[in-house]
Amino acid sequence: MRFTFVTLFPEIVEGYFGASILGRAREAERIAVDFVNPRHYSASRYKKVDEPMIGGGAGMLMSPQPLHDALQALKADSPEAHVVFLTPVAKPFRQSDAKRLAKQEHLVLVAGRYEGIDERIIELHAHEVFSVGDAILTGGELPAMMVCDAVSRLLPGVLGNQASLEEESFEASLLEAPAFTKPDEFRGKRAISEFLKGNHSKIAAIKNRMALAKTKYFRPDLYQRAKAKV
Repeated sequence: MRFTFVTLFPEIVEGYFGASILGRAREAERIAVDFVNPRHYSASRYKKVDEPMIGGGAGMLMSPQPLHDALQALKADSPEAHVVFLTPVAKPFRQSDAKRLAKQEHLVLVAGRYEGIDERIIELHAHEVFSVGDAILTGGELPAMMVCDAVSRLLPGVLGNQASLEEESFEASLLEAPAFTKPDEFRGKRAISEFLKGNHSKIAAIKNRMALAKTKYFRPDLYQRAKAKV
């Protein structure tokens, strides 16, 4: 699967794919990652990519021409490209979205800067628009990396153990149950004794109860959804 980051700061993103799971996935050609800098498409003599907002307002917006030309060139080169804009003014990105996006061949992730992007560019080019949380960041690179990470790990061969995907948070609308490793006791706190006995049916039942309890406490919205499915 190919990921293209449209960003004014590709160096922020590049390092993320140099190590660990996604680094190995890129090296093994499970994923391909490339970058498009809108500044290279600016018609301005000084490669300007921002302008004041029409009607007033604090800060600058990414101007439409460089982004439009960059995305037009991308689509001409890759007609199957699925274009996603990252912005706080959008629906929340969920695990279900990651699963759906993992079926795409080419995902284009557009990272805004300054006070955002001229709305007309979003209307012209976006297939989807996502927010990764109720917080404002200095740019869209981190949200774009988050989407790429969530999608990449669902692709065949990226994770060492694909079975681990089945027990993760948000499957069956529940947060994942607490987990423990050796030693059995650490700083006076013991792992759950039943987990040490190897009775997998009992362990599964305990994990389910703990997942329900954690979800009810931290995410009552998900808890109500899980109850509705029972």
